[in-house]
Amino acid sequence: MSDCQHTREQLLDAVRGRLAEPQRTHFDAHLQACSDCQHLFEREQALERALERRPRYTLPERLRESLTATATGAKADSGARRRRLGRLAAVLVPSLAAAALAVLLVRGPAGSGQPLIDEAINDHLRVLYAQHPIEIESGGIHQVKPWFAGKLDFAPVLQFSGDEEFPLEGGAIAVFVDRKAATFVFKHRLHLASLFVFRSQDLRFPSRAEQAIGSRTATSAASRGFNVLLWQDHDLGYALVSDMDQKSLARLAEKLTAP
Repeated sequence: MSDCQHTREQLLDAVRGRLAEPQRTHFDAHLQACSDCQHLFEREQALERALERRPRYTLPERLRESLTATATGAKADSGARRRRLGRLAAVLVPSLAAAALAVLLVRGPAGSGQPLIDEAINDHLRVLYAQHPIEIESGGIHQVKPWFAGKLDFAPVLQFSGDEEFPLEGGAIAVFVDRKAATFVFKHRLHLASLFVFRSQDLRFPSRAEQAIGSRTATSAASRGFNVLLWQDHDLGYALVSDMDQKSLARLAEKLTAP
């Protein structure tokens, strides 16, 4: 296993202070020598700090009382078993409801159930929260693409250089699941869109590809307020993420996949 791959596996443990010696010493030494991993580490730190500043919510007292009343409202003549279940529900239901509501309000809705969709959204959040999300400013696709040479173990295939509707802001290196990815950042009015290009080998893509994108088909999903399009082209995978509306995102995807 290469030092870079090993370091990427340790990133979250290091950010959260869970990396013990001597791994921490080796991790710090690698960061000093590798600017790419140092940048990824700083991006993860920024995301972790942003998540720690999220507002915390508690279950409103009126809702707690209503849930308790519902759980304990079984009729007295329903038998001992029902009374036992009612008492148990009176204890468990408010706690479970509070936990569920906290997840909805603090962390957003449950994951999409598709790991690559969730990964794409998490990586887009890293772009949004990063202090310096763009490592190479755009001078057009023919300036951004060559910048990735030597930084990735593949060449990202992309022809769209941006236009007035979707200007190309620039690019950066990201980690998608367990591998490096090329990130292209586009803008649409006040919205940012992240396109992640990565090797698709050994990744399990969603079985359904229900949306036509030009001559290709893509998996479309919406989760946590973001829209995602995920597709494959030979041995490369593409994940496009933004909070722009689905029609605008599909229009950008058609431009990205145009020959």
